[in-house]
Parts: sequence; C-alpha cells; structure tokens
Amino acid sequence: MPGPTACACCGSTRLSKLGEDVTETLEVVPRQWKVVQYVREKFTCRACEGISQAPAPFHVLPRGFAGPSLLAMILFEKYGQHQPLNRQAERYAREGVDLSLSTLADQVGGCAMVLRPLYELIRAHVFAGDRVHGDDTPVPVLAKGKTVTGRLWTYVRDDRPFGGHDPPAAVFFYSRDRAGNHPEGHLTGYAGILQADAYGGFNRLYAGDRSPAPITEAACWAHARRKFFVLADVAAKAHGKLPVVAPLALEAVKKIDAIFDIEREINGRSVEERLVVRRSCSVPLVARLADWMRSERARLSRHAEAAKAMDYMLKRWAAFTRFLDDGRICLTNNAAERELRGIALGRKAWLFAGSDRGGERAAIMYTLIQTARLNRVDPQAWLADVLSCINDYNIQNLGDFVPWNWRTRSDKLAA
Repeated sequence: MPGPTACACCGSTRLSKLGEDVTETLEVVPRQWKVVQYVREKFTCRACEGISQAPAPFHVLPRGFAGPSLLAMILFEKYGQHQPLNRQAERYAREGVDLSLSTLADQVGGCAMVLRPLYELIRAHVFAGDRVHGDDTPVPVLAKGKTVTGRLWTYVRDDRPFGGHDPPAAVFFYSRDRAGNHPEGHLTGYAGILQADAYGGFNRLYAGDRSPAPITEAACWAHARRKFFVLADVAAKAHGKLPVVAPLALEAVKKIDAIFDIEREINGRSVEERLVVRRSCSVPLVARLADWMRSERARLSRHAEAAKAMDYMLKRWAAFTRFLDDGRICLTNNAAERELRGIALGRKAWLFAGSDRGGERAAIMYTLIQTARLNRVDPQAWLADVLSCINDYNIQNLGDFVPWNWRTRSDKLAA
C-alpha cells in the first residue's frame, strides 16, 4: 500500500521512513480450466505424393479427451475425498464444464484398468512381508431393487513398529459376501504372521495341514480391551447408557493399559530390543492378568458381560501372548483399522457401490491412494504423473512408479 505523503499530526512533508508492518490475507484463485489444442500440419510429397504428419498426442485412454491431471483429480476426489461422481459433475457444470455422469464413470473404469499393474506390484509387496495386518468392512452394493452388503478387505504391511526399512503398503480386495473362502484366496501362498481379529473365516488359514504352511495367528489386544472398556466407560454411565460401572471391567482395562504403556516405549525399536523389554517387563504383567482373569472368571455366571469379555481372551490366549516371543508382532491390529477408517466415513457420502465391478475398481483405487498416503506422497500429484506416461513406459521398469520409488525419483529430479 502507498505510504503517507504528509504528517498526520502537523501536515509536514518532511517524512523519513522508520520501518514497515506487513499484514497478510489468505485468498484463493478460482480453479481454471483450459483446452489444449495440438495442431498437426500435413505435408504431401511432390515426388511420391505420400502424406506426412506428426503422430497424434498421447492420451491416457483410447479416444479419451481428459488429460492426466483432470483424471487424477476425478479419481482422488472420488476415492480419496469420498466425493461421488454425481456431485463432481454438478460442481464442474457450475464452473462451465459439462461432464456427464456416464462419461466420468467410463473415465474412472478406464483408469482403474490402466493402473491395475501398479496394484499388482503393491499386492506382491504387501504379501512379501513377514507380517501383515488384516481386516474388513461392510460396503453396501446396489442390486435389483435393493442393496446388498459386500465387503472391502485390506491387508497392510508396515514394518516400522519393529524398525523395518521396507516401505509400508496396503492392498484392498472386494467381495460380494464375507465367506471364509475370500481371505483364503487373498492369502494363497502366504505363510507369515497375520494380525487380525477373531473372525472365524481366518481359522482355516491357521490349520496345521494348510499348504504351503500354516499362517501364524496374532490376536489384537485393542479388540479385547474394547470389550472391557465398554463396560467400564464412566462417561457412558454418566449419560445413563449403563446402569453401573463394572468394577471387574475397570480393573481389566487398568491391567491392559499397563501393557500398552510398555509397547509405546518400544515402538520403532528393533526386533531384538522389543523382545528384551517384553520379556523383562511385559511377561510378568501378562501372567498376572491371566491369573486374575481365571480367578475372577470362576466366580462369574457365563451370562455375565464381564465373563464374555474374559472368555474372548482366555479361549485365544496363545494368540494373544504370541507377541511375547516374537518382536515383529504388534499388540494391536490398528494398522488395518486405520486404512478402513476413511471408507467407514466415506460411506455416508457415497451411500453404496454401483455394482460388483464398481467394488473391484474401488479396491484398486483405495490400494493406490492409501499406499501413497502411507509413504507421505501426494496421491493426486502421483496419479497425474503416473497416468501421463504409464502407457508408454517399459513394463519391466514399472516398479519406478510405486509410491516409495516415485518419491525418491521425484526428489532427485527436483534437486
């Protein structure tokens, strides 16, 4: 802003600059759309009458008109920000760009097929780990005259809690129901550690006669603690939701929290360091918890809610205590639950998947976007760059585009 030309007190024009104050205001520049035209001149040969012309520009999809940045924005808005295509189409129309819902759906389906090789690379990386977290969440799917409940499954590889250097990743699968054959198919050939809840469909994976080898079961202490916490929730009692606070449940929560406190201190340390601390600090606490639960359980009716919570742990005690002998195992399955949290929130926005094919596309895109987020990569920028050149890229070098390699490559180019 222009400075004063005269003194506000006496009117003198003999002014000398003393300093300056800066006031900042945050503003926004409206999004701009543009149509890029490529003019390709034709030439005819006077000698042979042949016609020469530069090749047509690259398009992500055959006969497509949308550029990679626009496609990346549509994909990220739909699967990363949970904005359905009909809402996107309405917003684009208000900005003067008419994109029909069917056109957007075709673009999304085409991009999912183009990006599927990257999905397969991430899937292979996840199941190459020694330990994966597994979980699932319901997804309404549109059917004739109704909606049915499908499932989205996720398996997460994250070695950072035990000092691993391999990049984290998450892979998603879609199924029409929750039958146990689905996780069996997902984990075909895998023989590592599975951190999961007590879903019965996983049981056949732990069987001793499974080929190539049984999967090692690691139970989730967060699930077990939650059953006690509901009974011991003082806030719920204050609002009249519970008649009394169960003293046994409150005591169980305190004992479990003491084990969690130790885990927080060793998070990120090596496997060996975690084992040393667990054997010296956690083993006595777990032993006392087991003795206390067995003693108190003998006094309770089998219909008591606290008894049911204790039985949940005692019947699976080997799986709950396996972390004491293996430093790679975490105390909880929160890594998988975090990846499903966005889907649970997004369901309120998009209501249902349009079809089974839509569920499969969602699994591909959630895999790509959530893996990018796990590796601190901007999903939209990454998708735009990948879509701009994946069709012309050597398939043998496609690993350059997985998020953890792409971040390193882009950092080198920026430098």
